[in-house]
Amino acid sequence: MSDSLGDGAGNPTGAQMRLYERWAEGGAALSLIGEVQVVPDFPEKPGNLVFGSDADIPVLRELARRGSVNGAHIWPQLGHAGALSHAPISRPKGPSALDVAGLKCDGMSLDDIHNLPQVYAQAAMLAQKAGFGGVLIHAGHGFLLSQFLSPLFNHRTDSYGGTIGARFRIIREVLSAVRQAVGAAYPVGIRINATDKLEGGLTHHDALEVVRLLDDTSVDLIDISGGTYFPGAASSSDELATSGPYFTDFGKKAKTVTSVPIILSGGFEARDQALRALEDSAADAVSLGRAMVLNPAIANAWQSAAGGDPAFPRFVSPPRGGVTAWYSMRLTALGEDAEHLFDPSPLEALAAYDRRDALRCDIWRQRFGAARLTPHR
Repeated sequence: MSDSLGDGAGNPTGAQMRLYERWAEGGAALSLIGEVQVVPDFPEKPGNLVFGSDADIPVLRELARRGSVNGAHIWPQLGHAGALSHAPISRPKGPSALDVAGLKCDGMSLDDIHNLPQVYAQAAMLAQKAGFGGVLIHAGHGFLLSQFLSPLFNHRTDSYGGTIGARFRIIREVLSAVRQAVGAAYPVGIRINATDKLEGGLTHHDALEVVRLLDDTSVDLIDISGGTYFPGAASSSDELATSGPYFTDFGKKAKTVTSVPIILSGGFEARDQALRALEDSAADAVSLGRAMVLNPAIANAWQSAAGGDPAFPRFVSPPRGGVTAWYSMRLTALGEDAEHLFDPSPLEALAAYDRRDALRCDIWRQRFGAARLTPHR
């Protein structure tokens, strides 16, 4: 999830620190901070953290410390939004130039691509310096590295496009640079899509080949999720579940082609679903999103069968983006220890979320305005 709790200038806030502290206190083994940008030029939203060369290390150390209480790990999910960069504070740029209704971006030059491993490596070194327990490279959910894997975004005809092996090339280069930067012992994971869930996008067949390719890298953890935004592309079933945990069948296949531990994300709402995924060898661990927003201590609760499952709200005809905004704003309430006061409708939550984003866009432009317009060399 994108917690959207940065201050608009790429720094963590007190509410963000408290959120991850609460999850750690609630029994989480590992919390992932999403989204954390490796450069300020291509953010997902203005509430993202930025792990750049001028980041505030003491404040990041405090975030790492508070998110690590109770023996927990906290890792930044390092990413780059690419073609899906937030247009008000970016000039979106992806693997290939695109101009379709609802999505327009420039294409990356070879120099742009060759610069990527180093900026990911620098961000990973910063995470290590600040005391985070590891890093997760974000190559899912339609952001830049996911875009390289997806035929919807990647139309390149050079060595970074075409076959799945070529589309994977930049990920291999990023992982190699990150590993060289942080050393052999520091945990490095990656998130990938099992499928884009879109016609013409990454299929589960190609995603399984990505898992095979990852098995030949030094990655320590593979987090499997799915789904991508691409306007106008029709949904694809891709032989995956549409209700309940989405990717358990894919997880079972993935575990036959890699010895790297597998985490499954997506659709886990009940304790018995998580247990079944572990018992059926579909995953080595499960990752929760909205369930953790509803009950930040759910990891402790699920240690016993009597712990109880969260009651998921059911919204009638919410506006587009309203449900996501509702969960996002509840994250803020958790960070302020004020969830008992949280009761907006999805429409009200969306309005509050948009107002906050607009204010943070102004702060982002003041902080990073010059940098976001300067191409990387």
